Amino acid sequence: MMSLPIGPEVDSWPRPLPSRQKFQGNRVALEPLSRRHARELFEAAQFAEDSFTYMSFGPWPSVAAVEALIAAHCADPSAAFWAVRPVTLGRVCGFLSLMNVEPHNAAIELGSIWFGPELRRTRAATEAIFLLLRHAADDLGYRRLVWKCNALNEPSKRAALRLGFSYEGTLRAHMVVKGRIRDTAMFSLLGVEWPTRRDAILSWLDEANFDAEGNAVKSLAELREQS
Repeated sequence: MMSLPIGPEVDSWPRPLPSRQKFQGNRVALEPLSRRHARELFEAAQFAEDSFTYMSFGPWPSVAAVEALIAAHCADPSAAFWAVRPVTLGRVCGFLSLMNVEPHNAAIELGSIWFGPELRRTRAATEAIFLLLRHAADDLGYRRLVWKCNALNEPSKRAALRLGFSYEGTLRAHMVVKGRIRDTAMFSLLGVEWPTRRDAILSWLDEANFDAEGNAVKSLAELREQS
């Protein structure tokens, strides 16, 4: 009898849930998100309404609105959220999460990322994302890391590709967000791919990769090619 093709056999032990602990990098600290971060997040969002265009929440009309969102996030058993505090600023100006956790499938999503204007497109932002990717892949052993976003969100799609995620396709009419249909672009990074991505990000973050004006000497794509 002809045998049909099947996927490779893997271990089936469930991965641990993300640890709600503080992570310290060279340029950023990640603190478990709590109500005490609400005012700083509210202040970081002032005059930044465009930053909420593709988010399911915001803009926030008050600190109380931020507190309500944080309470909802903290009550979600399938996600862990962190506030992002860049070392140079000393104040919280964003948050992100590990969510949609599937321990038995060893799959986890890096998502619900909101960065204020002072954090976007900085080394601190890249390091914040890296710290959670490393926690998921190295500390917890997740085999599939997921990034998904509104298919119209070009900056998010570019960020996923820059970090080494692979585009998997678009889920059409995937959900309704703020009363509008959202197509969702799907990206993934697999455990077998992670070591080269990790090494490239570490090399990119290294001080030796930046000139006197703070510009990167080599891009992440160039550093991945050298791995």
